[in-house]
Amino acid sequence: MKTLREAVGDYLALRRGLGFKLKKHQRFLQEFASFLEQENSSQITSRIALLWATQPKHIQPAEWAARLGVVRGFARYSSATDATTEVPPDGLLPYRPSRAKPYLYSDEQIHELLEAAKNMPAAHSLQPWTYHCLLGLLAVTGLRISEALNLRSADIDWSEGVLTIRDTKFRKSRLVPLHASSLKVLSDYAVRRNHLFASRDRGYFFPSRRSARLDEGQVRRTFYTLSRQIGIRGVLASRGPRLHDFRHRFAVQTLLHWHRNGEDARRRLPVLSTYLGHAHVTDTYWYVSGTPELMEAVAERLEKRWEAHR
Repeated sequence: MKTLREAVGDYLALRRGLGFKLKKHQRFLQEFASFLEQENSSQITSRIALLWATQPKHIQPAEWAARLGVVRGFARYSSATDATTEVPPDGLLPYRPSRAKPYLYSDEQIHELLEAAKNMPAAHSLQPWTYHCLLGLLAVTGLRISEALNLRSADIDWSEGVLTIRDTKFRKSRLVPLHASSLKVLSDYAVRRNHLFASRDRGYFFPSRRSARLDEGQVRRTFYTLSRQIGIRGVLASRGPRLHDFRHRFAVQTLLHWHRNGEDARRRLPVLSTYLGHAHVTDTYWYVSGTPELMEAVAERLEKRWEAHR
């Protein structure tokens, strides 16, 4: 009979084989296995799963729920071969993480950020252009920052004006079309980059000083510096506009454009969901309820429709 740790290994291998990344699952399940050993127990029960999930008192209740959810998934797997396994019921810890309120950059703020990046003090001559183009690409495409940093030169089809975004958050790839003006900016940047890194190109479209992938932490720190420079983030503030808010802005601007043009945004929402790489269209629906500007646009449209039928 397999040990609990062996069963955990088989479970993780099975799910990863199906395309799941499971970044936290391995750590959580190893910690849970150690906890069972400390409790001198080899059986998964709802009581012991709940006890382990809520053990760290300093974390948010939503994190407790996430920990219990990981155990619940493993318990379902184990119950197929061990009838004594209890699967913790749904709703035992009914907490959900709260979404951060999106910051909607104005066109002027985007322009100021891009200009600040282009004029930033730099370790090498390409660095300002790298951040200028990187932030611009996030603004016009709604890419996740990890997707932009993983972008390789071969992923850009210059003749068709299309990016191939590979192996994304949910192990999916998708095509992202670019406007001709954006393609021109990227093309000019590629010429600069190739001139500087031609002899040591490792394939990343936005390379670091050593031509490797840009460090995401460093990119965020640089963004915070630029944000403070143009005044949208406090000098000592630990919170403020994020890189991810470029993605929010793109989604909201697209939906606002549809509403204001009288288009059926509900029918077109799956298009936006696919473009953004969301796993479920419900993730895209959140922008409608989570953004006052969109709610106002929807209300105005409903009012006009009501007036037209009076």
